[in-house]
Amino acid sequence: MSTALNQLDTTIQVVTPENIAFDYRVAGPFRRLPAFLLDLAIRIGAFILIVFIINFFTGAGGGGLAVAVILIGWFVSEWFYGGLFEAYWNGQTPGKRMMGLRVLTTDGQPINGLQAVMRNVFRTADMYPMLSLQILGDVPPAYIFPTFFVGLAVMACNRRFQRVGDLVCGTLVVIEEKPWLTEVAKVEDPRTAQLAELLPADFRVSRSMAQTLSSYAERRRYFTPARRREIAGHLGEPLLRRFGLPADTSYDLLLCALYYRTFISDRPEESPRREVPRHHDLAAESNASEGSDP
Repeated sequence: MSTALNQLDTTIQVVTPENIAFDYRVAGPFRRLPAFLLDLAIRIGAFILIVFIINFFTGAGGGGLAVAVILIGWFVSEWFYGGLFEAYWNGQTPGKRMMGLRVLTTDGQPINGLQAVMRNVFRTADMYPMLSLQILGDVPPAYIFPTFFVGLAVMACNRRFQRVGDLVCGTLVVIEEKPWLTEVAKVEDPRTAQLAELLPADFRVSRSMAQTLSSYAERRRYFTPARRREIAGHLGEPLLRRFGLPADTSYDLLLCALYYRTFISDRPEESPRREVPRHHDLAAESNASEGSDP
């Protein structure tokens, strides 16, 4: 029984560039199929709308122009629909967004434009072999019906369910339990705001670090104090040295403070800054209540 459960487990551990590990549920082919069909329906609907608009404005006399515009529209839809949406929607197409899926790099970072376009270009390789489809009785059959056998076979051979385009571009599709930046996590401990005042004003977090901080702040309530120290220490220890803070400052409190400054205190509606405490006072308070929840 335990073996069967292990085979059904689709959770993988992704280590970010900040050396913090998070668990993600990878999306298998049956979870990705509805998203693909939704995107296909959107593309077909847009294509039909374009044909209708062209016929409405050009009439019977604009046949050549209509064919040219339709072919260009089909080309853009076929090769760039997924890539453009995933590049500008942070790894999501309309179908993926409706199904709660997102494309990430294998180290948990948002994908870039090149990865978004290339993984969709390589979708053609996943479609093979093609089956023939007899359209007209006096015309030879056209091999235009994709079976996606190659894509399914490749996905079945790796635990991350990566198809050919994912393997080439270093990406994977995960089930997004909750968008990482849809709402701000609650940070109620006053020590968090106090420590945020001590952080260098010129320090700016990268996009990858912002995602790491947001994921940590959202999930930390599920961790024990010991687990928080372990996870936060990977990023907190080098940051303590960089910021010149006391070595005994809580790593968990530091990440919460950095999250607070990045997502809360920098917002326009934030209240005036509080009085800044001294280093040793804050470190003492941090050690005295290590297990408390900011």
